[in-house]
Amino acid sequence: MILSNLAMACLSYERTRASRVHLVLVVLLYCISSEISSSFAELQRFEHAPKDDGSIRFLVVGDWGRRGFYNQSKVAWQMGRIGEKLDIDFVISTGDNFYGDGLKGVNDLAFLDSFKNIYTAKSLQKQWYSVLGNHDYRGNTEAQLSPALRNIDSRWLCLRSFIVNAAEIAEFFFVDTTPFAIKYVTDKRHQYDWSGVSPHGAYITNLLKDLNVALRKSSAKWKIVIGHHTIRSAGHHGETQELVRHLLPILKAHNVDMYMNGHDHCLQHISSLNSPIQYFTSGAGSKAWRGDIKEYNSEAMKFFHDGQGFMSVNLTRSDALIVFYDVLGRVLHTWKLNKQLHSAF
Repeated sequence: MILSNLAMACLSYERTRASRVHLVLVVLLYCISSEISSSFAELQRFEHAPKDDGSIRFLVVGDWGRRGFYNQSKVAWQMGRIGEKLDIDFVISTGDNFYGDGLKGVNDLAFLDSFKNIYTAKSLQKQWYSVLGNHDYRGNTEAQLSPALRNIDSRWLCLRSFIVNAAEIAEFFFVDTTPFAIKYVTDKRHQYDWSGVSPHGAYITNLLKDLNVALRKSSAKWKIVIGHHTIRSAGHHGETQELVRHLLPILKAHNVDMYMNGHDHCLQHISSLNSPIQYFTSGAGSKAWRGDIKEYNSEAMKFFHDGQGFMSVNLTRSDALIVFYDVLGRVLHTWKLNKQLHSAF
């Protein structure tokens, strides 16, 4: 589009020498901006040491921030119980952390009412690694990303995209998926905070390049990517086509083991039939959608639950154990992966 505009400009300005000089400057500026937008920088990295026995244990929950309502408090209580039993190292939040429109600012009481004063169990006083969801983008995104929140509760760590490295056992790649979905850009009903994201094209291009480089360099036994939006799902929102087109090919190219997301208010597990990727949805931290399920390939669909709950993951260098729990803490689904067998695609 930009190049075609430049071509039109060439025809319009060709007649005068001054205009030709002006056009050269425009072209140079375009080339410089293109070079800048095509560059990449490493995603910010955080180190999280595994246990002495070489394992990593954590919980995954999403779509939870409703001031304790819609069974959020009940899910939180069970998370505390399971977290203590497993002696978890951290918690992953898959986004939509604060309903319905994110945080208004760093002093928004929703941070206390939906997070600090809800997840009070001793076992949950560990680092929380969080991504933004589409509802978080309806508020002040910079507030959720602000270090000021860590002064209120040191557990909180939320960035747009980043990496958590757990020695050579696992690397976790957190991806900001909301800007990929064009429907939010064209949504006239809600206001979204795109500060720090625009222009969308350059932002997404650079993010995909950064992720591609990081995955290619990774020597971790397990590569796990976390985003808010679905890639494979039988839930209400279904599959996010922009991620299927742009993100999924990168995950497949680098033999990613798991993609974890929220967005659909359910718990589900879908296996890829042509790659090692396992798709895990944990978006049932509070409000769930009963009976809202689409038909799906029965061979790929391993589990679906249309109520509240969360999941746990126990990783070693050779094995992974994933367990889904409902709002009462009952085990709903268990899946075991062996790294050697899992890599044989």
